[in-house]
Amino acid sequence: MNILSGGAAAALVKAMQEAFTRETGAGIDGTFSAVGMMRDQLLAGAPCDLVILTAPLIDDLIRSGHVVAGSAQSLGRVRTGIALRSGEPLRALANADELRTALRSAKGVYFPDAEKSTAGRHFMAVLRKLGLDQELVPVLRQYPNGETAMREMAACDAPGLIGCTQVTEINGTAGVELVAMLPAEFELATDYTLGICTGARHPAQARVLAAMLTGPASAEIRRRGGFEF
Repeated sequence: MNILSGGAAAALVKAMQEAFTRETGAGIDGTFSAVGMMRDQLLAGAPCDLVILTAPLIDDLIRSGHVVAGSAQSLGRVRTGIALRSGEPLRALANADELRTALRSAKGVYFPDAEKSTAGRHFMAVLRKLGLDQELVPVLRQYPNGETAMREMAACDAPGLIGCTQVTEINGTAGVELVAMLPAEFELATDYTLGICTGARHPAQARVLAAMLTGPASAEIRRRGGFEF
């Protein structure tokens, strides 16, 4: 079966894949990237049985007839956090001034697509509020999604890097670690919600996976990964 999903749910889906295959005998062909990009692929006709996006985007797809009414289920809320490479010295990040100082001292700032991803759009808004959106252009490192941004940050051996994306993408990437949430004045928590597509080729399998991803079978995995519910 086919899934289009925001990157925040990638580690969760991959963690449940073995159990899903045992129960159904089917595999999962998942594409994970910025939610706006995944929505656009669905609208363009990409094969999709189950889609995982932000709650407002799922609502839009229900209204447009691309997602079955009544099929929406929340996986939980995901906050946006700050990441450093594993082993880097911790920095003070409790308020706007401390975040501004940390960003100004960074040799590279890693984050997801500022147009298509929820966390990327929000982070760019934070930079504008901090007055850093132009000043930091030489060190901004933007990637199609948060998982890729964190993977690239982990692979870079330069010191003094900092990243911002959904906490599930940080927690799911080896070599980086979650060191703080965005300061309270910039906090963002996103409700990630799934829906079964009206054009699903395997709707019964989609319903099985939906129950796994939102029910008790995945509850502990979701909590460890950074979902709040």
